[in-house]
Amino acid sequence: MLKIHDLRPTKGSKHKKKIVGRGHGSGHGQQSTRGHKGHKSRSGFHRVGGFEGGQMPLIRRIPKRGFNPLSKTIFEEVNIGQVNSKFNAGDVVSPDALAEKGLVKNKKNLVKILGEGKIEKSLEIHAHAFSEKAKNMIEKAGGKIMVLKK
Repeated sequence: MLKIHDLRPTKGSKHKKKIVGRGHGSGHGQQSTRGHKGHKSRSGFHRVGGFEGGQMPLIRRIPKRGFNPLSKTIFEEVNIGQVNSKFNAGDVVSPDALAEKGLVKNKKNLVKILGEGKIEKSLEIHAHAFSEKAKNMIEKAGGKIMVLKK
């Protein structure tokens, strides 16, 4: 019968801890298994991410192109043809109304009306920006435009 005092780890599963820096006779004296000189032989060594052994790192070899302005305004674009199909004559089209009809994902975003498609109804359209083509088409159909503040 197996008793608790008879339990032993299986042979070869436990290894003796390597003791370094205790003289030549130990076999791990002098450089203490760290090799000769260099970064990795020093105490407190910490390799920085992207370090390539002194070779010019990849991030510095790749050319940097372009410029991303912080003040870039992003509009949700709606075509005049979509507005024509979803609204009736005389309706007031605003970002809220566009969001209700599913033409704009978020009513808080800036809305720009583009001139793709046709408009046969006179609508009062409130948006943050209009393309020239869209302006002309709305006014030709007898509608009004109102530019909202950004």
